[in-house]
Amino acid sequence: MSAADAGSISMGMPTRRLKLLSANIQAGSSTRGYHDYVARSWSHVLPAGNKRGALDRIARLAGEHDIVGLQEADPGSLRSGFTNQTHYLAQRAGFDYWSHQPNRSMGGVASSANGLLSKLEPVDVVDHALPGRIAGRGVLLARFGDGDDALTVAVAHLSLGAGSRRSQLAFIGELLHGHRHAVLMGDFNCMPDRPEMELLYNRTSLQPPSQCVPTFPSWRPQKAIDHILVSAPLALQGMRALPAADSDHLALSIDLDVPAQALRPI
Repeated sequence: MSAADAGSISMGMPTRRLKLLSANIQAGSSTRGYHDYVARSWSHVLPAGNKRGALDRIARLAGEHDIVGLQEADPGSLRSGFTNQTHYLAQRAGFDYWSHQPNRSMGGVASSANGLLSKLEPVDVVDHALPGRIAGRGVLLARFGDGDDALTVAVAHLSLGAGSRRSQLAFIGELLHGHRHAVLMGDFNCMPDRPEMELLYNRTSLQPPSQCVPTFPSWRPQKAIDHILVSAPLALQGMRALPAADSDHLALSIDLDVPAQALRPI
């Protein structure tokens, strides 16, 4: 994938380069074609298949990054063998800090969460429920550093329906309004030029991506529905799509130049 610029930092300002990853890991399940949604549907509710092996491969990828946002990480239900997958990945990949936001549970059989892995200590992490026609979506908000220059990283998994996405993006826009150094990553379930995305661009300093990187389906990527959006003052140096084990989504990896003071607690 070619490099893309998403903003700029004032000349001479000390910066720190961070590597960020966003990955919908499908709870460690394997989907290598549309037929697997039917043929392997049992893997979404039973602790079968090589989920542990998939998580280990995802951990190797995650460990190459400084901050990782996860979607569809199982927080500890039957299908994961009651393993909190975010915690497991943090341990296997060498992250000192992790947090998760359980969103949707199906009677303890299967559950889903947003997750955050970080090698930097966040000042705080807050989770918010997202509005929508069907409850069970959320956004995880982490702050690194303090004051007006702090770096804010949000992880979200948006709805399939445009109406619900519209209300969710409006909500996230209010959360990130006024945050000068912001990153929003996750599974948006839509292209970046959809009309509802304008609610986000108009309300925040987040910029539309300068290139669309297809991430879905992973075996033949055609749709750019996973995104890492950054605010204008930050410098995004490159974006690559990478396999997240056998998930039906590819992961996105970027290099991001952040003002050094944005990561410093006061």
